[in-house]
Amino acid sequence: MVRAIVCLLGLLLTHSVMALQITATVDKNPVIANESFILEVVADDDVNTNALDTSVLMKDFIVGRTSVSSQTNMINFKTTRTTRWSTVLIARKPGTYVIPALTVEGTKSAPITLEVLSASDSSMGRQQDIFITTDVSAKEVYVQQQLTLTVKLHFAAELKRGSLSEPILENANISQIGKDQETDSIINGRRFRVIERTYAISPQQSGDLILKPPVFSGEIMVQSRRHSNFLSFGETKPVSVVGDEIPLTVRPIPASYQGQWLPSELLTLHQEWQPEKSAFKVGEPITRTITLTAAGLSEEQLPSLQMSMPPGLKIYPDQAELHTGINSTRLVSQKVQNFAIVASRPGTYQLPEMTIPWWNTVTNKYQQAIIPGEEIVIQAGAEASQTGLVPPPSIGQSLQPAPATVIVKETSWLQWLFLALWLLTSLAWMLSAYRNKAPSAKQRRESRPVNDAYLALMSACKQHQGEQALSLLVPWANGLAFTQKVNTLDDALRQISDEAFSLAVNKLQRSYYGKSTQEWQGNELLVAIQGINKSQNAAATAEGISLNP
Repeated sequence: MVRAIVCLLGLLLTHSVMALQITATVDKNPVIANESFILEVVADDDVNTNALDTSVLMKDFIVGRTSVSSQTNMINFKTTRTTRWSTVLIARKPGTYVIPALTVEGTKSAPITLEVLSASDSSMGRQQDIFITTDVSAKEVYVQQQLTLTVKLHFAAELKRGSLSEPILENANISQIGKDQETDSIINGRRFRVIERTYAISPQQSGDLILKPPVFSGEIMVQSRRHSNFLSFGETKPVSVVGDEIPLTVRPIPASYQGQWLPSELLTLHQEWQPEKSAFKVGEPITRTITLTAAGLSEEQLPSLQMSMPPGLKIYPDQAELHTGINSTRLVSQKVQNFAIVASRPGTYQLPEMTIPWWNTVTNKYQQAIIPGEEIVIQAGAEASQTGLVPPPSIGQSLQPAPATVIVKETSWLQWLFLALWLLTSLAWMLSAYRNKAPSAKQRRESRPVNDAYLALMSACKQHQGEQALSLLVPWANGLAFTQKVNTLDDALRQISDEAFSLAVNKLQRSYYGKSTQEWQGNELLVAIQGINKSQNAAATAEGISLNP
């Protein structure tokens, strides 16, 4: 009896000792830096799903999500239970690492020695199914200066699902520019699908900072471990990848700088007049368009445009238009504002210069964007030049004939005849004056809006950016009033039918598609498109330009 009890206790102790075994494995070894691998921990019993603590792994790895599953099997009346944890890990730097022993309900797994190789290692180049590359426009910037981060996700496997997080930089404004772009690329003989995303980043504090790139987390399709003679199974595998961290040096605002802080690679001011300067007349509205273009600044950072006028000229500013785009890896912003100017009397007027101070981030020097002061001549209106009367009636003031006194001493039919003729003459004079001075319905229409494509095209020509100019020619042509729908560049050339424009476009095409490529200069095309737009504006001016204070 005693012997039986001892044997029973021995069996129970043996069962308790062998009740729980923990094994830890990785799905690949060696692994690539910044590319995920899976750590799998298996307990041969049904245990608490929260029993595994992975915090010890955070010292050397980026720890992703952990999935837990439990399974029970019965074979020949023998029941087996297992609990399985799958954790996504990423090693940041190449080297040799040790995954320490992991504890589950007092039982530990064996440590794992892990070899981490660089992504540039030729022995691992063909093993990468998914990876991230990053490119930053500048690693040394001024505070509040815009830089762009281009992120490319490369994957050769079939994606089931996934998401790409935003980059992280302390005390910085970060926003995505445009939509994701998808392309194909051949790397080491393998075809990769590439998803490209661009971010605008503006640091708000100076110092040495670390830009943390986006992290991709998702699932890819892999060959199933289950085999069948008739069916082919597919399974998903969790993956995570991250790009290299990027060190940034952010300079403070120079102590000597005065005014609104505008750090930019290029900042320009440009003006246009409608109608031509030689055609300004009293009482007729004049439109002065000011365009501010800045590289490396956001729309919100662009300053307000102020304009002062001498006595005799009234000014009515319109709402400014804002535009943002990407030129190569550079963020370019524009502010376009129309100012309506009305003269109350003829004469020569001196307009003061417009000045905007800014900091050149290329030369590290203080600069000013200037529209020089200039003279404009206001001619008298048609009626004023005939009568010699100055000033003419103000806008909206109706014209009245001079009062006259008619004395009838004796009532006769001849006197009534003269009175009727005088009234008819006065009425005809009033109608003629109204037709000459009153604005027509066409003149009361709103002025034509500025063609956004035209402004962008001018900027591309001034900076000699031929590829950008080619892409903007068709949108600009569609904005012209006298053209029909333009789908191709040939359509634009045929409908515009301007010799100077045709020659300039041919030179642009030859510089990029000719047998011998050469550096393109945009001055000729700039003059051509300005001439076409001026002819269109002249036609619009003939219809009149409205004033809407």
